[in-house]
Amino acid sequence: KFLKIKHLVYPYRMVIFKNLNLDIKAVFDKDPAARNLFEVILTYPGFHAIFWYRISHVLWKIKLKLLARVISNIVRMLTGIEIHPGAKIDGGFFIDHGMGVVIGETTEIGSNVTIYQGVTLGGISSNKGKRHPTIASNVIVGAGSKILGPLNIGTNTKIGANSVVIDNIPEGSTVVGIPGKVVSKEFSSNAPDLYHNKISDPTTDEMVLLQEKLKDLENKINKLKS
Repeated sequence: KFLKIKHLVYPYRMVIFKNLNLDIKAVFDKDPAARNLFEVILTYPGFHAIFWYRISHVLWKIKLKLLARVISNIVRMLTGIEIHPGAKIDGGFFIDHGMGVVIGETTEIGSNVTIYQGVTLGGISSNKGKRHPTIASNVIVGAGSKILGPLNIGTNTKIGANSVVIDNIPEGSTVVGIPGKVVSKEFSSNAPDLYHNKISDPTTDEMVLLQEKLKDLENKINKLKS
């Protein structure tokens, strides 16, 4: 049985190593606190989670699904990060801090994606089939954000912290709020530079606009009275 498993896993070995190399590179590219490879391997729970996901995903693909789920469950207990082995995640994936991250079974994630702690890529249905998000390449998902359902997040998109995204998002967008709304379509860079103090708040903007309209109506009423 061991030789049979080894034979089944063998074709995937190069893909695993390639993606893990990209994952390690992403840590150094996106986290200025990362000092050396030894430190990353020993102390980064996000890397631990993605490392074991790469292995459990191969086990899932060769139909050793129970073993794959056992590995992902152990990793969840050790890191606080839950990645279903059935999810599809390309290389260059970076989870910063990571506690409370949940990635569902039918999630698909492109290359060079960054997510922060408390992010949920979840489903909204108990039906079988595609029920989790598809995240394109070069996407950044801020801390505490929830992306729910089989929706699509376009390339080069940035999701602000604590946003709840329930609709498709076009590429190059910046999204904030509950529910998430596009506040910008100007792509700046692939760097994780979510400066929230510089992102407009759509709810506040709408309140300001409403106040201006009320003031205008009051002025018109006062003119009519006079």
